[in-house]
Amino acid sequence: MLMSYREALNQAMREEMRRDSRIFLIGEEVGYYQGAFKVSKGFVEEFGPQRVVDTPITEAGFTGLAIGAAMAGLHPIVELMTMNFGILALDQIVNNAAKIRYMSGGQLSVPLVIRGPGSAAHQLGAQHSQSLEAWFCHVPGLKVIAPATPHDAKGLLKSAIRDQNPVIFIEAQLLYGTKGDVGDGEYTIPIGVAEVKRVGRDATIVAYSKMLLLALEAADQLGQEGIEVEVIDPRTLKPLDIPTIVASVKKTGRLVIVEEGWRFCGLGAQIAESVYATAFDYLDAPIQRVTGEDVPMPYSRPLEDAAIPDKARVIKAVKALCGAQ
Repeated sequence: MLMSYREALNQAMREEMRRDSRIFLIGEEVGYYQGAFKVSKGFVEEFGPQRVVDTPITEAGFTGLAIGAAMAGLHPIVELMTMNFGILALDQIVNNAAKIRYMSGGQLSVPLVIRGPGSAAHQLGAQHSQSLEAWFCHVPGLKVIAPATPHDAKGLLKSAIRDQNPVIFIEAQLLYGTKGDVGDGEYTIPIGVAEVKRVGRDATIVAYSKMLLLALEAADQLGQEGIEVEVIDPRTLKPLDIPTIVASVKKTGRLVIVEEGWRFCGLGAQIAESVYATAFDYLDAPIQRVTGEDVPMPYSRPLEDAAIPDKARVIKAVKALCGAQ
């Protein structure tokens, strides 16, 4: 069934809330306004205001409330208007959600999903355009998911909701309107399993979230020039499916990692280190990284475009590895 990314998220939450009365949605304007990006359209009409809870503008407050509810046996879904606002809730996320299970010796769990849009859109400025996934991946006790397609978004969100651990579920704002085939009926996708989105022999590209779409476009153009690129979508950023990436690198001998986040201490650095540690002898060339620039995101559209990876940069990186001009 053809469905938008937004509709796939809506369907995933709706199915899970129908399945389990312990699940509720909480956040700013998730109820009668139907969410900042209309992901919760129709929810308050179906589930009522007790399970679709509008909050004040207090991310630390309602995130803490949700953590307490999870510890008490409920299964909250927290919607952040943007993952940038998650910075305001970092104390609750890092010091409570991520640590309660460990600090209680397994007596308490925090089955919690925190979801919302991350990365840049168009001219949202430095404070609303950040890719913060590496921050969350650095914290033991958190799982981090960043799906690129409607099919993966639905299946992984359902798995995240059913997980007994806190999950950070990052959506890209520019993906909400994209469409793709979504499987009919009930399905989940396992957390921690990558997928080969395009088969190739000459080089491997690893990309996630909206950078995956960029990578696939670049791979298609390179294919027309005789360079066949394999494209892997990790889907889950933590735990990271390194074996799938390594298997591809052993076949192609070359790796390009594409991420929108900042280069220094970015997620791509961790992927590169893992590949170097386990598949160094299979590499025919040094790993290339295509990243966002290490600057606050400019408001100017031309400067914003220059700060974000584009297809030309990806193609250039692959050609450099393959010795092509």
